[in-house]
Amino acid sequence: MEELTSLNVRAGTARGSWYRRWFLLLLILVYASSFVDRIIIAVVGQAIKVEMNLSDFQLGLLGGLAFSIFYTTLGIPIARLAERFNRVMLISISIIAWSAMTALCGTAGTYWQLLLYRLGVGIGEAGSTPTAHSLIADQFPPARRASALAIYALGPPIGVIAGALGGGWVVQHLGWRPVFFVVGLPGLIFGLLTWLTLREPKRGGADPDLKLVSQEVPPLKKVLALLMSSKVFVQMLLGTVVGAFAQYGINMFIPVYLVRVYGMSFAQAGLIFGLVVGIGGIVGNTLGGYSADWASARDRRWYAWVPALGTFAGFPLLVLAFLQHDWPLGVGLLFVATLLLNVWNGPTFAIVHGLVEPRMRATAAAIVFLVMNLIGQGFGPATIGLLSDRFAARAFSGGDYRLMCSGQGGGAHAAHGALTAVTDPIALACRDASAVGVRYAMLTLTVVLAWAALHYFLASRHMRRREAA
Repeated sequence: MEELTSLNVRAGTARGSWYRRWFLLLLILVYASSFVDRIIIAVVGQAIKVEMNLSDFQLGLLGGLAFSIFYTTLGIPIARLAERFNRVMLISISIIAWSAMTALCGTAGTYWQLLLYRLGVGIGEAGSTPTAHSLIADQFPPARRASALAIYALGPPIGVIAGALGGGWVVQHLGWRPVFFVVGLPGLIFGLLTWLTLREPKRGGADPDLKLVSQEVPPLKKVLALLMSSKVFVQMLLGTVVGAFAQYGINMFIPVYLVRVYGMSFAQAGLIFGLVVGIGGIVGNTLGGYSADWASARDRRWYAWVPALGTFAGFPLLVLAFLQHDWPLGVGLLFVATLLLNVWNGPTFAIVHGLVEPRMRATAAAIVFLVMNLIGQGFGPATIGLLSDRFAARAFSGGDYRLMCSGQGGGAHAAHGALTAVTDPIALACRDASAVGVRYAMLTLTVVLAWAALHYFLASRHMRRREAA
């Protein structure tokens, strides 16, 4: 009888282990799908700019604020629903909504239609990530939570790889409109798989003390008060938000930078963008989560030290990358910098979820994502675009940069960065000015990363060796 009981326990554990793997894999794929839809503007942005005759600032709005304004503001109301209702159902509905809106972007005839559809993508995605964080925190115990959240955070870099490689090839050969159909429609399959195969975990089921699990959903005011009373949370939030402002802006313009500065085709720029941001993000996220869990067994301050050291070391490498005139060295430095700048995710959210009780976790994650994405993704790309326009206008000596160098005018943007294809003196001047503009815009925002590292270091000063206060 004892042997039979032992076998049953081992079998149940094995089944649970296999389910947790599928659970995490599917959530990663969902996150990847959402991120493809979120950043695909970076891949097709130069082509849209040419066809619609846009400024870099307008391009930055498409990739940033147009998405994030509803994504962030609706995140908390939907997270409050996630504290009360079935989280699997909410994620499934969200996937279908954002996938449909992404596909509609391919039908846009004007800039304003495209902007409206991008708002719709943000509305759909608002229900996904904070809800998924709540599910993961109830599926994995505290000692494994940073690792699980770091693995979940592999979704964005995987999405970057898929979007950059596939999207770059499609836009090069078929144009930018089919790209939105290609990246939008697969999300419908993930929505169906989520609904059919995932089950709602018990609230607080992975926490050591179930007595601390409230049966009532705490009011939003209580969640905010608890978080803002923690100096650790405030400093980690500031580090995350400031870092996101720089990283989102820089990442959104990397393909544009590669096209203009190094004269790459869309396909080449997409390939390098996918390898740098995708592979660098995967390695960095994994390294950050596992190293923080491992080191925190000895000293919990490593949850703050890991993102602090990664950000501080990545900042000067990024500066060097944007100063290079030879693309192999520039791309190599960009890859290492990207790896180091992506170690923050797992440790940061492990701290956040450790500060609150189970029925606060979706809301806590939504609060972080609200500030991070509104300021980071909302204003980061727009700031890069605005700075790029200003620097390019100053570098252009042929008159009115906006008038002379529009995509329809056959200037730098119409050349798509193909250096040998441009012989007209005005077009050459436009191309050179646009390259100078985006280079100096990128360099300007890298300085912000040193500020982010400082906040992570300050967070460690408010943490105890054995527990995060």
